[in-house]
Amino acid sequence: MLKIISSLIMALTVTLALMMMCTIISKTMKNDREKSSPFECGFDPKATARMPFSLQFFLIAVLFLIFDIEMVIILPMVITMKPSNNYSWMITVMTFMTVLLMGLYYEWKMGMLEWAY
Repeated sequence: MLKIISSLIMALTVTLALMMMCTIISKTMKNDREKSSPFECGFDPKATARMPFSLQFFLIAVLFLIFDIEMVIILPMVITMKPSNNYSWMITVMTFMTVLLMGLYYEWKMGMLEWAY
C-alpha cells in the first residue's frame, strides 16, 4: 500500500514538473504586430482611454442582444404550444411579436439604424 502511494506521489510530482516546464517554455514574451494591433471592436489599445464611443457600435450590440433574447423567449413558446390553449398561446405570441416589431419600426423611423449622418 505504501509503495502504491509513493508511486502516485512520484507520478504527480513528475506530471506537475512537466506541466510547469511546458508552461515556461511555451511562453513568448515578444511583442509582435498581432499583439499590438487593434481588437475586433476597433479600439487601438495604445491610444488614450478617453476616446468617444461609437454610437453605431453600441446600437448594433443592443439590437443583437434584443434579438438574441427574443430567440430565447420564442423557442420555448414552440415547445409549449401543444399542451396549452391554442387561442391564448397565439395571443401571447402575437403580442410579443407586435411589441418587438413596433420597437424595430421605431428605431428605423428615428434613424437609429442609419450608419451615415
